[in-house]
Amino acid sequence: MAKGKQNNNGANLGFEAELFKAADKLRGNMEPSDYKHVVLGLIFLKYISDAFEAKHQALLAEDPLAAEDRDEYLADNVFWVPKEARWSHLQAHAKRPEIGSLIDEAMRAIEKDNESLKGVLPKDYARPALNKVMLGELIDLISGMGLHPSPSGRGTGGQGKSYDILGRVYEYFLGQFAGAEGKRGGEFYTPRSVVRVLVEMLEPYCGRVYDPCCGSGGMFVQSEKFVQEHGGRIGDIAIYGQESNYTTWRLAKMNLAVRGIDADIRWNNEGSFHKDELRDLKADYILANPPFNISDWGGERLREDVRWKFGAPPVSNANYAWLQHIYWHLAPFGVAGVVLANGSMSSNQSGEGEIRKAMLEADVVDCMVALPGQLFYSTQIPACLWFLARNKNPGKGWRDRRGQVLFIDARNMGVMVDRTRRELTDEEIKKIADTYHAWRGEPQPGEGAGLRNTSPLPLGEG
Repeated sequence: MAKGKQNNNGANLGFEAELFKAADKLRGNMEPSDYKHVVLGLIFLKYISDAFEAKHQALLAEDPLAAEDRDEYLADNVFWVPKEARWSHLQAHAKRPEIGSLIDEAMRAIEKDNESLKGVLPKDYARPALNKVMLGELIDLISGMGLHPSPSGRGTGGQGKSYDILGRVYEYFLGQFAGAEGKRGGEFYTPRSVVRVLVEMLEPYCGRVYDPCCGSGGMFVQSEKFVQEHGGRIGDIAIYGQESNYTTWRLAKMNLAVRGIDADIRWNNEGSFHKDELRDLKADYILANPPFNISDWGGERLREDVRWKFGAPPVSNANYAWLQHIYWHLAPFGVAGVVLANGSMSSNQSGEGEIRKAMLEADVVDCMVALPGQLFYSTQIPACLWFLARNKNPGKGWRDRRGQVLFIDARNMGVMVDRTRRELTDEEIKKIADTYHAWRGEPQPGEGAGLRNTSPLPLGEG
C-alpha cells in the first residue's frame, strides 16, 4: 500500500484513502447517503468485535471463568459481543447469500446485550436492494484492516493507539461521504480544519463540553484528542450533546464508541430549541456548528423564553436563537465557539441588529473570526466564528478583556484541496489560535490556567 502524505486536517493521504478508494469501488450504483451506513456499520462491528476478542483472549489466559463475565468487559469499556455477532463468524459466512440477514442478527444481538447501543446500529443489511456479493467483498476488505486493540482498558497500555487507528478510518470515511453527498453531507459533518480552529482556540482541557447540534460528533472527538495531545487524560472532560436528526445521532454514537469516548448524547426530533434535553446543563465549553440561516425553526412558538436574554430572535432566522441558547448554557466562567454565516455579523433584519447590539453592550462577545469561503461541504458562502464568554475578567493571571472584542481576519487563508473545497493548514490554525491566546493574556501553568474548569460540577447552575 502506498505511503501517503500526512495532513492533520483530515486529508490523510495514506491507508485511509486507499481503504476508502477500495470500498467506494464496491458501491456500484448505491447513493453515498445509503452506502455510508452500510460501510460505517461494518467498520464499527469489526472494531467492537476485535476489542472483545482481544479482551477475551487476555481473560482466558488469566482466568477462564472471568472470560464469560460481562462485567469484566464493561470495566474496561469493552462492549460484550455474543458469539453470533463476532467478526470471525461473519467473515466465515461472507460469501453466503444470507450474509445480510446474519449481519442484521449480529447488530440486534449486540444492541440487546449493550444498553448504550440500543437503537444505534444499522439493521437493514438483508434488504433485497443491497447487493450481497458487494457485502461479502466489503467484509473481506474490512477484515484486512488489522485493527486489533490491545486487551487493556481505554486510555491505558496500547489501547489508545488502536482507538486512534479506527477513529482515523471512521473520521476519514465520514469526511469522504460528506464530500460525496455535497450539501446534504454538511448536515452531519463539520470540516475537520474548522473544528480544529474552535478546539485550539478554546482549549478544552477539563470540564463539561457541550454541543447542542452535534452532528456526527466531530467536535467531541477533536476535544478529546486535544486533551490527550496536551498530556491530559481522556476522562478529564465530560461530554454532552443533542441532535435532532435520528440517523445523524446514530452516527455520532458510533463515532464516539469507536474512540472509547463516554458521552451523554440525547436525541429528539424537536431539537434543542423546543425540547432542550439538557436544560439544566451549564457547560465550561460549548462548540457548535448550527445549520446556517434556518427559517423553519418554529420560532413563532417561542416568543417568550428565558433564553432570549438579549431579545426575541426573528421567526425567519435561527442564528440569534442559537447564539442565545448557547450563551444560556454557559457556566459562570464558560466560553463558547459557534460557526455561523457571515451575515450574522451585519444583518439588521427583524431585530437582529438590536440583539447583536444588546450582546455587545452586555460584553458577552469575546472574539470574531472571519473565515474564507469554500470551507464547507454544504455551502460555498463564507462563514465566521463567534466566541462568547461569561466572564471576560476572570483574574488570577488572565487579562481583563472587558469592553473589548478581538477581530481576526482569516478570509485569505486556506489552500484548495480539490476543485471546490478549501482547508486551513496546521500553520494557519496555529496562527489564529495563538493570536487569540496572546490577546487573552493566558496565565502560565501554575498561575491560574484552567481557571474556568476547576471542578466538573453536576448538572445545575454551576
